[in-house]
Amino acid sequence: MLDMWRVGIDVGGTFTDLFAWEETDKSYKTAKVLTTKDDRSRGVVQSIEAAGIAFDQISFLMHGTTTATNSLIERNYPDAAFITTEGFRDTIEIGRQHRKALYDPYQSKPEPLIRRRNRFAIPERMSAKGQPRRPLDEDIAQQVAETIARRGIQSVGIGFINSYSNPAHEQRMRQIVREANPQAHIVISAETRPIFREHGRFTTTAIRACMMPVMTSYFDRLEDALRAKGFRGSLLILKSNGGVMGAKNAKDRPEELIESGPAGGVAYASYLSRTTDFDNIIHTDVGGTSFDASIVEHGKGLITRSYELEWEVPVSVPMLDIHSVGAGGGSIGWVDEGGSLRVGPRSAGSEPGPACYRRGGAEPTITDANLILGRLNPSLSDKFELDVAAAERAIDGLAAKIGLSRLETAEGMIRISCETMAQAVKGVVVARARDPRDFVLASFGGAGPMHACFVAQAMNIPKVIIPGQAGVASAFGATAMNIRHDVEAFHYASLDDVDVADLNRLYAELEDKALNRLLADGIGASETKITRTAQMRYVGQTYEVDTDIPNGTIKKEQISSIADAFHNAHRLEYGVSSDDFPIAFVALGVTAVGALTEPPHFNFGAKQSRANGASRDVYFDGHWIKSSLYSSGELQPGSTVKGPSIVEYTDSIAVLPPGTSGKVDDSGNLIVTIAN
Repeated sequence: MLDMWRVGIDVGGTFTDLFAWEETDKSYKTAKVLTTKDDRSRGVVQSIEAAGIAFDQISFLMHGTTTATNSLIERNYPDAAFITTEGFRDTIEIGRQHRKALYDPYQSKPEPLIRRRNRFAIPERMSAKGQPRRPLDEDIAQQVAETIARRGIQSVGIGFINSYSNPAHEQRMRQIVREANPQAHIVISAETRPIFREHGRFTTTAIRACMMPVMTSYFDRLEDALRAKGFRGSLLILKSNGGVMGAKNAKDRPEELIESGPAGGVAYASYLSRTTDFDNIIHTDVGGTSFDASIVEHGKGLITRSYELEWEVPVSVPMLDIHSVGAGGGSIGWVDEGGSLRVGPRSAGSEPGPACYRRGGAEPTITDANLILGRLNPSLSDKFELDVAAAERAIDGLAAKIGLSRLETAEGMIRISCETMAQAVKGVVVARARDPRDFVLASFGGAGPMHACFVAQAMNIPKVIIPGQAGVASAFGATAMNIRHDVEAFHYASLDDVDVADLNRLYAELEDKALNRLLADGIGASETKITRTAQMRYVGQTYEVDTDIPNGTIKKEQISSIADAFHNAHRLEYGVSSDDFPIAFVALGVTAVGALTEPPHFNFGAKQSRANGASRDVYFDGHWIKSSLYSSGELQPGSTVKGPSIVEYTDSIAVLPPGTSGKVDDSGNLIVTIAN
């Protein structure tokens, strides 16, 4: 019988990571290759070849990708059009008239997702209760459809005011556009995001329209490349909500892929929560380009519906609450107009990469700084030889601009980068009213363990978990994810006066939609778990709180328990609740999960200790300090590591500064205690 592999692949800005485990004997393989930016699907194929896995022996390929995010941020996609109600043409550009910096008179909004010349307004009007107030002007609609076709635009979003209550006008507009332009991708807001607040609904619809041709092209290329190599398994794509979906669903709903890459890291943090004694974890992931932070509480990543791709560019779908900043191993050091040292967000990425990579890079990066400070082995764990002289030249050029020594500049870059990372952690912890002292910090990514202890010190986090496979953690996490679909519908009703028959009917409809999406991914009803939520608020509030709703037929006598669940959820998020204000439903949601086989409990520790007592000088706080050196193969469960130390793993390097100490647990994770 052939070995069959579960393969997870995470395509980052610098590296493409792979983790795979065999479904029978539970052996595993890893690989890390440079990301092929011209066509990221090539890097996916190369990582499988580097791991030595036969393509016809892959049962599931779980793929996390930043392609959608990068295309949106760079505005790198074919022209798209947007059709809306007369008077709302500029809604996606005006936004909510918030200011990112209250007192900055020179701030500007992000570039609109769709250019104004390609945004069109049609006379029509639907009331908030779904009653037609003004019929769709079909003559103007026809003219607009013909204009879009004449311009050669092949992707169209349609978003009419109040269409969440009655989609008839949007559906008719889609027919008209399709008649004029049969090959176009056409999306309507009533299907993309059928709830109120037009800015988020319109923007999310525009994102789907912009991304459909990009992601369809990418997944088509990837599927063709994999099939040509003999792949016959299931291609599953990581979603922003912490689940996966089939490639067909991913092509149709690309707005659900915005945090596809980082979602794998959250899944690995959840796996750690289930296999260690730590219930509450702050997940952090440092790659070559970015730093991601999120919270895993009681084994689950927290979900948000207020995610913004950029300021005033909301993506109004349920997403893991991940905060990302431009701080990674490839982040470039520079001097601003005031003469201050800065680091990032610009990154050298994989092309040309840090100066020490010998790929043409000449600008100073975090990787170059760590090399000069003795924290990186020039042989990079025997992968390839780093160019120390090139790193020194890059750092020297920056040092000359600010009047510091080479070592002072390198250490300053690390401190600034770690403070940027700490602020990202603070952003997710404080925003959710959590105390960082109640959590441990899990450090993932090739560059993560080098900086984790410094970030934990800055945030008063008492412990750090460094997994044995930290360098490919997001790829590992991908193999621990289930197929998941979230569907929602607008429903405003007072809790006291709600018609339970309406509730039951709407939840039944949502469950049917969710089950049909799972069916499209090959999951039968018997393999499915359904959970219900409702977005609820006190009457008069402008924000909602997700509240768990019981399954099955809801009865009138259950209303009081639903109220209690809302009070508890509100208290958890905001620290307060009240019995004095009435409660209202705003939207209903259903999550359908198709469970896949959980990864086995791996032990990444060595079978026996082979400590060799090696050491080298490493630069900490202005001094060279003799530091112990370990390879991960020297550490077995129960082994202790006292800082200052360097631990070299296959795909990452851990730095334990003075005052820290670590111990290896039964699974091979290094648990570091921070002296604050």
